[in-house]
Amino acid sequence: MQEHIPFMNAAIEEARKAEALLEVPIGAVVVWQDRIIGRGHNLRETSRDPLSHAELIAIKEASNYLQAWRLLDCRLYVTLEPCPMCAGAIVQARIPQVIYGTADPKAGCAGTLMNLLQEERFNHRVDVVSGVLQEECSSMLTQFFRRLRGKA
Repeated sequence: MQEHIPFMNAAIEEARKAEALLEVPIGAVVVWQDRIIGRGHNLRETSRDPLSHAELIAIKEASNYLQAWRLLDCRLYVTLEPCPMCAGAIVQARIPQVIYGTADPKAGCAGTLMNLLQEERFNHRVDVVSGVLQEECSSMLTQFFRRLRGKA
């Protein structure tokens, strides 16, 4: 688990960028050969684009870096469990491992509501590691929504 902490911290930094824009604080990084080649944070409100999830932005940046749509030797770190759309993109990009911070009880598709990342009927399955810096990732989201609702 220790090897994941620096990269999850980088994803948390991305989430803080989203929070500074009053976006839901979710961040992601794609790692290749132990270096970050893709970064993303939630930009749905800012861009008015439902596809502007942290994972999709990081995947696109990593694909551009590698000049490939297959991210076969990469790992994706994300602060919140991927939703159905992001889980689908992860499978399509052939990312072999996803590491996430906290579960998403409303949209999590890496084991909480369903597990699209390890669906046997797909041609690619993803190794999933959950709970890395879980408290910090969860607290960031909880505090954001409390402030948004005026309860902080």
